[in-house]
Amino acid sequence: MSAAPFLKASGVTKIFQGKHGTGVRYVDLEIKPKQITAIIGESGSGKSTLLRILYGLLSPQEGEVTFKGERIIGPEEKLIPGHDKMKMVTQDTNDLNPHASIWDNIASLLPNTDLVAKQKLTAQAVKQMNLMHLSEKNVTLLSGGEKQRVAIARALVKKPEVLFLDEPFNQVDTSFREGLQEDIRRVVKEEGLTVVIVSHDPTEVLSMADELVVLRNGELVETGHPVEVYNQPKNFYTAGLLANCNVVSSEQAKLLNIRTNYSKVVIYPQWIKVVNSFTPKKWEVTDTLFKGAFEEVFLTQGDVTLKMLNFELDKYPVGKKLNIQLTRYLVY
Repeated sequence: MSAAPFLKASGVTKIFQGKHGTGVRYVDLEIKPKQITAIIGESGSGKSTLLRILYGLLSPQEGEVTFKGERIIGPEEKLIPGHDKMKMVTQDTNDLNPHASIWDNIASLLPNTDLVAKQKLTAQAVKQMNLMHLSEKNVTLLSGGEKQRVAIARALVKKPEVLFLDEPFNQVDTSFREGLQEDIRRVVKEEGLTVVIVSHDPTEVLSMADELVVLRNGELVETGHPVEVYNQPKNFYTAGLLANCNVVSSEQAKLLNIRTNYSKVVIYPQWIKVVNSFTPKKWEVTDTLFKGAFEEVFLTQGDVTLKMLNFELDKYPVGKKLNIQLTRYLVY
């Protein structure tokens, strides 16, 4: 007899009343253990709703969620919503005690029945989130990113099997975001923790997720490994979500020697290369945007403008004419 799925949503539907009827519709999803699953989609696509249903904070109108074969019950059936083997951390850190230290905020969640174990588990959670050097610091003196780390450490100290993270990087400065992502991945590897994360910015999770789940208007449209989904998106919506891509019509694509019956041609900026050729140079550089390690170069021919990446800064000044070649493209 095969083991029951770790965490599974079957035909889950939850529609909120209103003009746009936001929520999720007939979502079938299986969360694999000991890895990071990232749920992405535009605002209003149902990401946070799905997360709360998986945790048990919301009850679906149709379908069910099971954890190791047992149905997760919602707030109508449970006095304190949420599954006992799971924890959720949101971008809101108001539940932290502002008058206590980081250490005490974390330790306060554990009982005093075994003080040795309490000390050990608190120290472990503090170290996992790289907070040991700040452990005696009062919460009121922390940055938004540091508070987020404390909130995650408070969840980890209870040793959950599943950790839900709802927009965890919103309060974290860009310079510290990668460090937090690395720490979360390390905990997953060391502890065998299962993490389900929601993000409005797919670029935040491409490097840390093992599985991407793409939602659109409450419906699951695509799942897969980040590399697979990024390079071979099954639909136009996913391509536009994951990459700031160029989109041209089939007629405009003829300027690039593409003949297709599909209505849309998608070209990632990194798939455009400048080539040396004796043929007339037809693409003109109309603008460049400095992005630090690279530039975005805008090329125009007729009514078509394409964005290309250039890692040799200032090589293509505005007004320069070029010949280009595509290494890849997608059609929808």
